[in-house]
Amino acid sequence: MTSQSVSGPMRVLVTGGSGLIGKAIEQVVMKDGEKREGEQWIFLSSKDANLVDLEQTRAVFEKHRPTHVIHLAAKVGGLYLHMRENLYFLRDNLRINDNVLQTAHEMGVTKVVSCLSSCIFPDKTTYPIDETMIHNGPPHESNYGYSHAKRMIDVQNRAYFGQYGHRYTAVIPTNVFGPHDNFNEDEGHVLTAIMNKTYKAKRDNTTLNVWGSGKPLRQFIFSMDIGRLMVWVLREYDEVNPIILSVGEEDEVSIQEAVEMIAEALEFKGQIHYDTSMSDGQLKKTANNAKLTRYLPDFTFTPLREGIKLTCDWFVKNYDHART
Repeated sequence: MTSQSVSGPMRVLVTGGSGLIGKAIEQVVMKDGEKREGEQWIFLSSKDANLVDLEQTRAVFEKHRPTHVIHLAAKVGGLYLHMRENLYFLRDNLRINDNVLQTAHEMGVTKVVSCLSSCIFPDKTTYPIDETMIHNGPPHESNYGYSHAKRMIDVQNRAYFGQYGHRYTAVIPTNVFGPHDNFNEDEGHVLTAIMNKTYKAKRDNTTLNVWGSGKPLRQFIFSMDIGRLMVWVLREYDEVNPIILSVGEEDEVSIQEAVEMIAEALEFKGQIHYDTSMSDGQLKKTANNAKLTRYLPDFTFTPLREGIKLTCDWFVKNYDHART
């Protein structure tokens, strides 16, 4: 059995469709005009199926019979949750990914685009990191369970191509943030967790307490940019090898710089304290986006300050409904 091109409009199943990137893709496709005539887009949430369970995975694929899949679903959390529960993140993500990829294979899905993470990169390496360096050493110990599970998607994609000719691929976004993210202080990613802390510090007239030194460097990318790029990858990117989706190296900023942008966006004027007793995690994981810029030399990223302001405005407006 080899992958066949599907004639006619796509039926796209998006796992993890209610999360940060899923909501961005939904915005791009359903509201910003990227949906093409006749296409069907189905955005799944965990309420539709528990993808850790193979039978539930098969049932939801049977129900929707997708021709294409964007696989975003994962068990995720912030740095400190990963440090406590590496085994949980390893086992559940291995199951989710294998269930989705094998079911896609069994049901003749033409293309699967899975979402990896910059945390899969080796901890001890040279910078900037490119797509060829994913497996060149162990990931950072803080979230090795999640990282190894994500790396295995790349291994499986190459194996499905080698054995069956399937064009299953993966993207590696750097630190994504935006509306519909998880803003929980313990479980959310760094920017959105700090947005929540800053909002509360302003409301309660207290000091903003930031975990870590503020020195780690990150390449942050606004979720709507990722949404546009994911749709492009699904339609146009034909490699099995993964592609990094990131702003350039020159746009890397420290956590402290990002905190100051958040404080500005939320008009927080109080004291900011960096708790250096808490782990910084990986100090840097600078990614090279040269491959992306070769394909899309004219793609324009949302400036970080603008993306932070848009996200903070969304969070304040939707505070009662946001994941906090």
